[in-house]
Parts: sequence; C-alpha cells; structure tokens
Amino acid sequence: MAENIPQRIIAHFDLDSFFVSVEVLNDPSLKGKPVFVGGSERGVVASCSYEARKLGIHSGMPSKKALLICPQAIAIKGNYSEYSKYSRWVTQIIASKAPLYEKASIDEFYIDLTGMNQFFNPLQWTIDLRSQIMEETKLPISFGMGSNKMIAKIATGQAKPNGYLQVAFGKEQEFLSPLLVNKIPGVGDHTNEVLKSMGIFTMRDVSLFDPSQLGERLGKWGLELWQKSFGIHTGEVCQYQEAKSISTENTFEKNKTDINFLMGEIVRMSEKIAFELREEGKYAGCVAVKIRYHDFETVSRQTTIPFTCAEDEIIPIVKDLFHKLYKRGIPIRLLGVRLSELTNVALQRNLFDNTEKKSDLYKAIDDVKKRFGKVKIRRASGN
Repeated sequence: MAENIPQRIIAHFDLDSFFVSVEVLNDPSLKGKPVFVGGSERGVVASCSYEARKLGIHSGMPSKKALLICPQAIAIKGNYSEYSKYSRWVTQIIASKAPLYEKASIDEFYIDLTGMNQFFNPLQWTIDLRSQIMEETKLPISFGMGSNKMIAKIATGQAKPNGYLQVAFGKEQEFLSPLLVNKIPGVGDHTNEVLKSMGIFTMRDVSLFDPSQLGERLGKWGLELWQKSFGIHTGEVCQYQEAKSISTENTFEKNKTDINFLMGEIVRMSEKIAFELREEGKYAGCVAVKIRYHDFETVSRQTTIPFTCAEDEIIPIVKDLFHKLYKRGIPIRLLGVRLSELTNVALQRNLFDNTEKKSDLYKAIDDVKKRFGKVKIRRASGN
C-alpha cells in the first residue's frame, strides 16, 4: 500500500533531551550524570539525561517518584528563560534555510523538502543544516527523514541519541513492521494495553489484523492505526508563522505626570492585552512600552521574555520598562503596551513549575470577564 503514497520528502528535527542539554551547556559538570529537569516536588520530569533513563527515569514521571527510583539523580527545577532563548536560536537558523517548516513544540520541527530533490540532495542538505545547528548552539540534535510526518518522526526516535536516519520511499512498511506499537505517536499506555490484550505487539501485527475488529475495539483510531501500519499518514507541514503583535494605547485628554495614575494605566493595559492573548490561545515572547510626551516626542523600549500569557508575569516587566524609559516629571500625552513574538506553540511550562492553580485562576477570571465584561475584574493596582 505504501506505493500509493505520493512521494514527499519530510524531515523531523528533535533537540535531544533539550532541557537537560541546555543545563549541561551552562554547567558542564552535569555531563554524563543522571540529571532530570522538573525539580519541583510537585512537578513532573520534563526531560532527563540518557544516564537517568538507564536508571528508570522517564519524561512525565512525577519528580518525587524519580528521586525514589534514583536517589543519586540530580534534580533541576529548570531555567525557562534559557530554554526559550535556545529554542528561538534554533528556530532562527531553520527559518533562514528551510523552504517550509513547522515548529511543533519548543524542541521539535518539521521541514518539507518535497520537490527540492530536483535542485540538491535533500538528505545531505538536512545533514548540513543539522551540523550548522550543532556547531552554532552546541546542542545535540537528531533527525529522521521519510515520505510523511509520521515516518520522519518515528525515524528520529530510532536515530537517537544524536543521530539521523532516512527511510527510503517505498520502504515505510518494512521500516515499521518490527517496531512495537507504542512507537507510533498517539499510542499511549491505555491503548497499548488494549492492543496487547488483542495479541498485537508490533506494527506487523497491526497490519495483519482485521481492520474492522480494530475499529470495533478502538473506534476511528483503530482504523487510523491500521493505515499507519502501512506507512500511510496525510498530515501536512503547516507553515510556522508568528502573529505580529497585540497592543493597546491610550491618549489622555489631559497630559499626565501622576506616577500612581500612570502605573494604574500600565496594569490596566497589560491585563487587557494579556486577556486578548489568552483568548487567541497564544503566548508572547517580547514586551514593549511606548511613551509620547506633551511635545509629541515618542520613545519606546522592548525586551524579550520567556513565552507567557500571564499578566502577573507581564506586568512587572512592563513596569520596569516604563521606569527605564520615563523622564520623570515630563507630562505624558500617550502611553502604550505591546506584546509581540506571538506563538501558539505549547511550551509546556507547567512541567517546570506547578502552574495548575494559576491556570485555573486565569480561567475563572477570564470566564467572568467574558460573561460580565472585561471591567468587572481588575487588579487593585489597576483601578
């Protein structure tokens, strides 16, 4: 059945143990040791070194359990700002070279090279890109290449650590057949146990199974799994684009010098655009403040930040930018706040910090705002 798939060329890049790799770069003494990121007692393991994996630690495991399994493991809470910085760095390198790419997560990318084999060797091009990323960032990176996103991603997993693997066109089923079913993206622990109970352990077992029975047990997913066992996957590489910005400005009827009033405006505007950001399901990676004085002189200042949509993280940065920018005592005609470098990529920050309560709080606040209007809930400092 693989012969019916149109020939496409997809590469999948994965930064190996990304968070741990960044920590090792910043602290070389961690190299070769059982390390995991997610040091909060109530958190979970976001990433772990291969030394830690050999001792039974894996991503998604509660940090407390990881330390019980391996007391000698080094638990690191994590530096989210550093991870954002390195992710941006890799993104910039890929964006400068790739004709079409998708940023699937903070450490994972797809590149569509379909048709480019008329001009160059796609495998060698991808090897060269990987080498450039490794040379510039010093991060280990693995990639897989195949005729679709699924094959490329699975090939990346087989190439780790720090390697690469190409699955030739027409060899998809041959590549998949010996692999355990849980190597397929989307097959979690529960589905894996159901398949085992049906006598299905490998992808070859799936391909030989009656698809109607798979459908009866697993619904639509069972039929999709059967198709995947032949290497069939139709997911497209979606061009990665960041929305330009979300901003708000206020031109005052009378020029203002009252610092308490101006701070209140800063808070109010930050809350407003943070709410809009969450409504769009996006995160901001850059904050800017704009001031126009009474004589129309206009100045602005910006800074990059760890990607966030939470105003309690945005407001202190906005206030700091304002104080660095403001010429004290000079009347202000206009004040503005802008969030940019917007992305809808899920950066999984909750793996480093326990943000469940914060997320629940913002959801409750946003629900009230949507029901009764944005002015019904404000921070005290924003009144």
